[in-house]
Amino acid sequence: MLALGTGTQMKILIVDDHVLIRDALRGVLKELKPDAVVEEAATSRQAIERIDAGTDYELILLDLNLPDADGFDILALLGERHGGLPVVVLSGSNDRETVSRALNLGALGFIPKSAPREVMIGAFNLIFAGGIYIPPEILARSPSAPQPEPAPPAPKSMSAAELGLTERQMDVLALMMRGKSNKAICRELDLAEPTVKNHVTAILKALKATNRTEAVVAAGALGLALRDRA
Repeated sequence: MLALGTGTQMKILIVDDHVLIRDALRGVLKELKPDAVVEEAATSRQAIERIDAGTDYELILLDLNLPDADGFDILALLGERHGGLPVVVLSGSNDRETVSRALNLGALGFIPKSAPREVMIGAFNLIFAGGIYIPPEILARSPSAPQPEPAPPAPKSMSAAELGLTERQMDVLALMMRGKSNKAICRELDLAEPTVKNHVTAILKALKATNRTEAVVAAGALGLALRDRA
């Protein structure tokens, strides 16, 4: 998926019936994208009317618990009417069944409302960079998440040598698990962006993954998703 908001002024629609949640999300989005146009809808009806009117939104943030409709129904409807429109789900429920259902209906990310601000910032940075954000702890346990080819089993976690990765690549992987974009990883590890891209490529190859989401799944299966590496 291409990175979001790389052209003209980015337009984002927040669909949530709680004004405090909308205000909090607006604050995070404006911090990351100061020039973005952030609009709000408190009901699914308002949201569908805005989207059907042809407003050129680049990102929809959709609450699953709306007062006038089931969020899953809205997600399915948007997929039918506006296929390819980027939708990120927000929910107070983040069990693996809910996450998997949202992803199966086309959501490009799932952010729990209980997530700390810094986690939300990391999630949005990854999404803006063209990635898919899913809570790592859900991926680590979810049998219904997209699965890459099975990696060699390990009782707890595998070492860098066993994975065929360098220690620096393990550091990059740990930051990927936290939803960090390539640029954020560059800043944290003081690396050039081409170097980080090369590391990510090596990680995908080692984990037999075709994208970052599959890499997170594979890392979780190996006990690496929650590994704390500074």
